[in-house]
Order: sequence, then C-alpha cells, then structure tokens
Amino acid sequence: MINIANSTIPAGAPSAWVQRWSHLVPAGAAVLDVACGAGRHLRWFHALGHPVTGIDRDPPAVQAAALVGEAIEADIENGPWPLAGRPFGGVVVTNYLWRPLLSAIVQCVAPGGALLYETFASGNETVGRPARPDFLLQPGELLSACAGLRVVAYEDGFLDDPARFVQRIAAVHVPADGWAPAHPPRFALS
Repeated sequence: MINIANSTIPAGAPSAWVQRWSHLVPAGAAVLDVACGAGRHLRWFHALGHPVTGIDRDPPAVQAAALVGEAIEADIENGPWPLAGRPFGGVVVTNYLWRPLLSAIVQCVAPGGALLYETFASGNETVGRPARPDFLLQPGELLSACAGLRVVAYEDGFLDDPARFVQRIAAVHVPADGWAPAHPPRFALS
C-alpha cells in the first residue's frame, strides 16, 4: 500500500506478462506506462534501471507514480495526447483500452523499443467487468493495431485466477534500416 496525502493506494505486483517480456525493452531505455495507476509497472522498470514516465488522470495515482519517475496527470480520453512525438524504448499498457489512442500509443514505441500490452477481450462480459464492448478487444484487434511492429508473442484467451478473457501482445519496433541479416535479433521466448 502507498499512502499519499491521506489516501491509501494498493501498490500491486506487476503483471506476469509484463515481467515475462520486460527483457525486450532495451537496457536503460525510457519506459512509458499508459493509465499507470499507482505505478506498479513504473516501480518494476525503475528497479530494472529504466527511467520511467507514467500517465493517468487520477491525482492520487499520479502522486504515487511520481515517487519513482515522471508522472503526468492528463485525461487522455477527453484531451489531446500529451506525448505526441515523444518516443520510448518501452511502452506498457495493462487493463486499459481507449481505441482512439491505439495508434498514438503504438507510435510512441521508439525504433528498437517494445510494446507490452495486456487488456480485457471479448468474452469477458460472461465472467465479470468490464462487460461493455467499448472496453473489450475484439478477436485479433490488438494484432491489427500492432501491424507495423514485429510481434514476438501474442495471446487471446481465458485466464481463471481471477476469471477473465484477455488479449496481450509483446511487439518490437524494428528500426527502419532493419537489423543486419548476419545478426538477426534473438527475442528470447522465456
């Protein structure tokens, strides 16, 4: 738990998906966490030696995130995307979907950087919340959003603890000049 201005915010453990694919983010590269909440993924990447930036609309969450790095308070669903043109070596999104921002989020991944995205998928309405289609990815939707990236891992299915349907992806932005054919990148499938 994190106590900020008499508010208690659960610290939470980082997502197992984010932990598993963290090695795709280049060492020391800046990491962005979209809808970061209290900063569980910011703390994870900060501990790995990355400078971190979080963005969220909730003031107590932003205050908690500011304890480990840059924290931006912004309503990204009703205002402009405040990070246009700013690249990050890692972009993390969990349990959040706002379709109008998918393209902007993918564009924030710097060449050589990685996108780690995990959120609720169609089917979740049968086991809990969120249940509105606006907040549930359709089959293959995350793959389509990442069409310009090299997909290293993708899953679309059901998890039972807690019960939920998810779609998740780990994808890398291949530099425009690619990688030398004699030394193709080796994305470890941990």
